[in-house]
Amino acid sequence: MAGTSKGEGRIGLLNGIAAYGMWGLVPLFWPLLKPAGAIEILAHRMVWSLVFVGAALVVLRRWAWAGELLRQPRKLGLIAVAAAFITVNWGLYIWSVNTGHVVEASLGYFINPLVTIAMGVLLLKERLRPVQWTAVGVGFAAVLVLAIGYGQPPWISLTLAFSFATYGLVKKKVNLGGIESLAAETAIQFLPALGFLLWLTAHGDSSFSTEGPGHAALLAATGIVTALPLVCFGAAAIRVPLSTLGLLQYLAPVFQFLLGILYFHEAMPPERWAGFALVWLALALLTWDALRTARTLRREISRPSTTMTTGTVSAVRKAESLSSGPEPLDSPAAKP
Repeated sequence: MAGTSKGEGRIGLLNGIAAYGMWGLVPLFWPLLKPAGAIEILAHRMVWSLVFVGAALVVLRRWAWAGELLRQPRKLGLIAVAAAFITVNWGLYIWSVNTGHVVEASLGYFINPLVTIAMGVLLLKERLRPVQWTAVGVGFAAVLVLAIGYGQPPWISLTLAFSFATYGLVKKKVNLGGIESLAAETAIQFLPALGFLLWLTAHGDSSFSTEGPGHAALLAATGIVTALPLVCFGAAAIRVPLSTLGLLQYLAPVFQFLLGILYFHEAMPPERWAGFALVWLALALLTWDALRTARTLRREISRPSTTMTTGTVSAVRKAESLSSGPEPLDSPAAKP
């Protein structure tokens, strides 16, 4: 049993690395789709994601949730809101990569946990520990430094972070699994996206029909690029602790950041390095505090005299997941 458990953990870890690795390397994919513009790429991603995720659900025979969802108008409304935010997130990320803003886009996913915590305080009236307040303060200072360095607020980073955080906040209310959630969201996106693609074709502006079969195949592959990391993440989520997933999630923006500097050769003046250093310091504080709190609570639970209440268990789970952003089992559907 111990060997089986260790083997399952290893499989989960490998799947987690694969998922976040693919999300981190995705900036290499979007430039391959030129001359298609960001909006055309986004529309293809919506259409083909539904095709591939729908096929996966047919194979897995996981359709019971769809009937239940259709009988809940409030949940459908929340999914529509989530679909709107994921549309902004995906579209802006594709545009950012294809216009030479990979480093700034990576910053959005670095600061996302800090934005999530700030939204929890402002919207959900959550109480923060002193170290969390410090992390948020350092993150705010980082944004100010970067704004001075850019000559304007880093709007790409902030829009990506806030759209991702809001998406996660909405999905907490929906409570669907990653694949099911992506299927529901892309189902809402499907008709507008397909209508736009048909409109492009009718006006002779569709690269799908004019750039050859290889280009068409790459556009269709946007569905695989979206769905495959999510499948790997699902395999990891059931096998490794949330605290591990919280640490693994930083692989994606780290890879994106390195690609921006080493592959796309984007500029990194001193003030930008200073801003990123402050962000990394804030994330280090946040992660250290979350792991320390989770360890303390687990020790309390393990004492013979301690009664494990529902509240205590919830506190442990929350502490373990603090460093991984909003609703870690669902939010990866919004990954770039």
